[in-house]
Amino acid sequence: MSTIEEMIRTPWVHWTLAVAYAGTILSIVGIIVSENRNPVKSLAWVTVLLMFPIGGIVLYVFFGRSIKNTRMISRRNRRRLRELTMPEAGEPDFRDMSAETRQQIQLAQSLTGSVYYGGNDVEIFDGREKFEALERDIAGAREYINLQYYIFSDDSTGQRIAEALIERARAGVKVRVIYDHIGSIATKNSFFRSMREAGIEVYPFFRVAFPPFATRINWRNHRKLVVIDGSTGYIGGMNIADRYTDGGKGFAGWRDTHLRITGPAVGALQYSFAVDWRFMGRELIEEGVAGAEAAGGVASTPGDAGMNLLTCGPTSEWSNISYMLLKAIGNAKKRVWVQTPYFLPTESLLKGLQAAALSRVDVRVMMPRRSDSAILTYASRSYVQECILAGVKIYFYDGGMLHSKVVVVDDDFSSVGSANIDFRSFEHNFEANMMIYSPSVNSRLRRRFEDDQACSERVRGAEWRRRPVMHKALESIVRLMSPVL
Repeated sequence: MSTIEEMIRTPWVHWTLAVAYAGTILSIVGIIVSENRNPVKSLAWVTVLLMFPIGGIVLYVFFGRSIKNTRMISRRNRRRLRELTMPEAGEPDFRDMSAETRQQIQLAQSLTGSVYYGGNDVEIFDGREKFEALERDIAGAREYINLQYYIFSDDSTGQRIAEALIERARAGVKVRVIYDHIGSIATKNSFFRSMREAGIEVYPFFRVAFPPFATRINWRNHRKLVVIDGSTGYIGGMNIADRYTDGGKGFAGWRDTHLRITGPAVGALQYSFAVDWRFMGRELIEEGVAGAEAAGGVASTPGDAGMNLLTCGPTSEWSNISYMLLKAIGNAKKRVWVQTPYFLPTESLLKGLQAAALSRVDVRVMMPRRSDSAILTYASRSYVQECILAGVKIYFYDGGMLHSKVVVVDDDFSSVGSANIDFRSFEHNFEANMMIYSPSVNSRLRRRFEDDQACSERVRGAEWRRRPVMHKALESIVRLMSPVL
């Protein structure tokens, strides 16, 4: 018998390993408790560690670390970017705004310093029409293109966008691209290399390299935005891939929402991109934006959209987008209509929706009957029963994959962007949502919601309670881990 085998068979070795193992688990639990996180999330991690000790340690190393309050760029660089994209222009003119709108604008300013921009035009896109418009705008670029997506696929859609960017780069236009390393992990390196060889600056956000940066895997840049020549911007839920036009292999269609914005609010998109670019160690972007001097002003034409951009991420002091939606829901008097691919609300948002419904506000939540993630589908369904009990109307979309991230409140507020109604978007991902104060945009989004509702089935309480016992059990089990999914 070898010396190693003898040691393994020795009782004191067993006890030493057991004590070290237990000490590691207890130390991690102590760290989780000492960080004073959301109790629900802390309990979820403790549950995972106790139920699956070995796997739990691995999951915590990769997914449990916190970078809250990490500074993305220096204060000096932040001030410089604000001068270029968000010049000080005094307080917004609140004379024609409701008290609720004033509160929401002021909340955004307090959370992130977000500037209110009046006088913007908005086009709302879904699917193919968005990519067609984007290709036209890229072809018309004369100075610069800043493009950022979670997924940039090398399929036919991705190839067309890449070719358009390459053509502009060879024509002397400055082109920058940020893609998320994990989100675009299936895209071949040669695809991005061909863009670099054409003069495009292409960089992955939080590149995951083993072993030193393995923990970065949990912090993904989920933003989807474009800025062209400082005058045209895009933001919404669509990545660059074929499935956003044809549904891909798993779905008959893919329903999403994306915005094309012209006006001074493009400055907010430029600022967001520039912060992420600098955070990756690149040079400070000092290109200005057209119409930035209108920051803080009122709409130049009656009916034009007022906007402010809210970003959030694991480095944020506050859960910015979650706070704004919670405030809007609390202010609602008529309706709160929500579209989200995954419905894993924080406790406060869930209670906010329930309180609004119990107050006779028309609260509707639409999600896909089947999403692109089986585990998230079950987790989302675990919240259906308690919503229905409070009077929230739940709709399952049957037209394919519903990937739209839209919130419509009353007659003049709406939110469109990259953030889902789930823990990951609010706490772990870098997200961006445009908050829009406009009756006309609100009306157009309502009509789209109603069109989608025609392709959906409302979930009735009596029928829902009769679903299979195994489904109920699976939903309950998955829900325990929803704060860390």
